[in-house]
Amino acid sequence: MILLDTRELPVGERVEAFRAALLTASVPSLVRMEEGGERAFARMDRWHFGELTLFTSSSSGWAVTRSPRFLRLEGAPMVSLSLQVRATGRFGQSGRQELVDPGELMLNDLTIPYDFAWSGSGGAQALQVPYDALAVPPHIVRRGAERLRASPLYDLVRAHIARLRSDADTLAGDPGAAALGSATVELVRALVTSAAGVDAYARPALAESLLQRVLAYARAHLTEPDLTPARIAHAHSISVRALYRLCAQAGLSLEQWIIEQRLEGARAGLVSPVGRTRTVASVARAWGFTDPSHFTRRFKASYGVTPRRWRASQPGPEE
Repeated sequence: MILLDTRELPVGERVEAFRAALLTASVPSLVRMEEGGERAFARMDRWHFGELTLFTSSSSGWAVTRSPRFLRLEGAPMVSLSLQVRATGRFGQSGRQELVDPGELMLNDLTIPYDFAWSGSGGAQALQVPYDALAVPPHIVRRGAERLRASPLYDLVRAHIARLRSDADTLAGDPGAAALGSATVELVRALVTSAAGVDAYARPALAESLLQRVLAYARAHLTEPDLTPARIAHAHSISVRALYRLCAQAGLSLEQWIIEQRLEGARAGLVSPVGRTRTVASVARAWGFTDPSHFTRRFKASYGVTPRRWRASQPGPEE
């Protein structure tokens, strides 16, 4: 799906359109293009495969810097596994600098500072994977990024990205797109842990990532009323007692966390264009609250007002 094609834009708008499109597709950062006017060009495409996103770009030279001040801005915690297609990329992160030649992979942890650039006409194809879906601790991701080429899975993943891009329109529209995305995330996880020298399915690695997987599962099923600790524990092949112990070690109350996430979803839903046409009870049910009175009590306890009064106090889309 086309995100940007500067050929359709006036020359004077191309650089700003490039910046805006890149920030839409990635995380907050400082973006610069080497050229202006007619010399500046870009084509960006993006496809979604469940939680996985495939983002491709072809453009004139540019540079991006995600400095510490940009980390304070909103941005989804994710990693990017990129296949360089044209031009040589210059990548810096965690004190190391490397050149990424065409045909090589680059793993970028988007939650920490980095810089990247290429000169002249270049291109890349990137898999964007949320940390929740990857379920690998940051220190393992960063260790794997430093020695990615050492993994025997390197060529396999590189070929997979190229194949995914070659038929992205058809694959993204297929009923199996989400399953393909999940399988690709598994492949990325295998590459990262292999490069880091960690068995992705060994007990220590699983223990480190278990809480992330538990929360990712809960987040994906928040709107379902039957989301219980027993169901979550069963989905992860652990006992309810082990689940509670895991959460306690992280200083987390699972039930309270679920309620807080549902309340935030319902609060946003109450003032969405569609939500404003629905009753408060209907919005509450859509976020897993089967008892309207219980929802109202919890909402008021968290936000200081009832759901109805809070919605009335918020400006509508045309106000």
